[in-house]
Amino acid sequence: MSNEVVIQELAHGVRFGVLVAPRASRESVIGVHDGALKIALTAPPVDGAANEALVAFLARALGVPKRDVRITSGQSSRRKHLEVAGVVAASVRALV
Repeated sequence: MSNEVVIQELAHGVRFGVLVAPRASRESVIGVHDGALKIALTAPPVDGAANEALVAFLARALGVPKRDVRITSGQSSRRKHLEVAGVVAASVRALV
């Protein structure tokens, strides 16, 4: 188990993995699990609610518009990969 988020720098931003913990009592970054950012969300994993909450949470936390946060894989899984435009790896690491 890695204790650091694995982040790939892209020309327009970054790509990294996320592990979602839905139906939490509050939204927060829990830490790092197996190289992915672990995030607790209050939304249930039903009808895309958790995905929408994840995008909104990361947009707020990283200071970018929601349109700049994109789930690239894992839409129906707890483990997802995201791309965020307009940020650098240090910004994502600062969330932990």
